[in-house]
Amino acid sequence: MRLLDRYILRELLVPLGYCLGGFLLFWTVFDLFTSLGDLQEDKMRVGDIALYYLVRTPDVLVLILPVALLLALLYALTTHARHHEITAMRAAGISLWRIALPYFCVGFAASLALFALNELAVPDSSDLAERISKRRLPNQAGAPAPGQVRNLAFNNSRDHRIWRIGMYDSNAEIMIGPRVVWTLPDGTVRWLDAERAEHLAGMWVFLNAREYREEPKANSMPMPVLQTNRLALPEFTETPEQIRSEIKLSRSMSLRPGKRVELAIIEIINYLRLHPNPSPAESEWLYTQLHGRLAAPWTCLVVVLIAIPFGAASGRRNVFFGVAGSIFICFAYFVLLKLGLAMGSGGFLEPWVAAWLPNLSFAITGAWLTARVR
Repeated sequence: MRLLDRYILRELLVPLGYCLGGFLLFWTVFDLFTSLGDLQEDKMRVGDIALYYLVRTPDVLVLILPVALLLALLYALTTHARHHEITAMRAAGISLWRIALPYFCVGFAASLALFALNELAVPDSSDLAERISKRRLPNQAGAPAPGQVRNLAFNNSRDHRIWRIGMYDSNAEIMIGPRVVWTLPDGTVRWLDAERAEHLAGMWVFLNAREYREEPKANSMPMPVLQTNRLALPEFTETPEQIRSEIKLSRSMSLRPGKRVELAIIEIINYLRLHPNPSPAESEWLYTQLHGRLAAPWTCLVVVLIAIPFGAASGRRNVFFGVAGSIFICFAYFVLLKLGLAMGSGGFLEPWVAAWLPNLSFAITGAWLTARVR
């Protein structure tokens, strides 16, 4: 790495760290004061509160990382421009694109970090934070434990299987009172009732199981064909991960569009594996969510392209012009992003267009403005 690159990186990473820490501290303090009454009602202790906000940190970082990167870039670029360092670099024959290479490396790394946070940490952070906030409260009589779902029903339309489960424990991967109904290619319907089922060695094992068969005839009655203490069915390919995705998406789609939760890519893919032909409304929302999750991390690279022309050129004008102009463009970007996702979910735009158009349009605009910097 060249000495110049190390200098540019140092001048960027230090304010980036301050911006991230400042935004995170501001959000934590603000949320703590606004939620203090709820935290007291939940009888949370100091250690519980600290763990609660630690668990919610990935969710907050996803929101503040692009903004912190923008402000850190503007600070670094305007500082270089104000001291005529960019002019000296360009006079030495270094193009603005080459000067900005460390910024693009940081933007790419931030995009990868944003993708990892979105897919690995954020999907479970809300549920985990909710469990931490409620763990000091006495359990209500008859209430399901965390991770348990009662009267679960879902259809595997790909394999023509219908599941009805009295109680499902996602933590232990155990079903209580499962019933599975599926149709064979010849039209025969099979019924399986069991006392419980466990996911062992990659397959579902049913205990105290009874199987019935219904012939493809009019008014035929289910006939018992099997009764056993233990029945392993490797052909049942529904995994616990797919069932968790089914539970989360079913709950989310029962809410209004504005109240639906963010979904991880693997959760959407798991749902589509079980439902390869969703309804048009479900398909529009699911594929818009999928493309939106793929496009969202690259906001950090778009931020770099937006910041360079405003920050690098601010030496010849008021510094606040570049800061205010860049912030205005980023605000317009986020508004267009939300509008595009809403239109994609509503079927007014193709899902990939709704998700990727803001990134592409603002990236092209930023590249064009950067090329015009003198």
